[in-house]
Amino acid sequence: MKALFILLFFMNATVSSIYDFKIKSLDGNLTDFAQYKGKTLLIVNTASECGYTPQYADLQELHQQFGSKITILGFPANNFGGQEPGSNAQIATFCKKNYGVTFQMFEKISVKGSDQHPLYQFLKEKTGKEPSWNFCKYLVKPDGTVKFFASGVNPGDDAILSELK
Repeated sequence: MKALFILLFFMNATVSSIYDFKIKSLDGNLTDFAQYKGKTLLIVNTASECGYTPQYADLQELHQQFGSKITILGFPANNFGGQEPGSNAQIATFCKKNYGVTFQMFEKISVKGSDQHPLYQFLKEKTGKEPSWNFCKYLVKPDGTVKFFASGVNPGDDAILSELK
């Protein structure tokens, strides 16, 4: 009964900002997005078996070079061609071993469709766009504005870097 009440509460709760979310990381710890207030965020839906998977290296480089100006948040998703079949533990191992990922990664979620995660519902409402493939990016500024970048826009592209000035 208590679980049902909590589920109904969250289903009816209104989200007024990105900072209202609490989502589990790959290691299962709950991350409160309130800690990101005042920071520019780059939210990316990721996959381990995609042609864009090498962008993990570019995201890691962006994190290392501009970590004081941008916080990268990775969200593995299996919505496109079954390209993220692994468990959270497998994804964590893959990211660390192959790309040395140290930026924040979250549990695998759905980024589109009838089971779309509330975070991605929120981002879709803000931009009118949802991921069309893996490695789509949402840049969230501290003032709440959100910009969408398609998969083909590399994390080191001027379109993203110019937002950090």
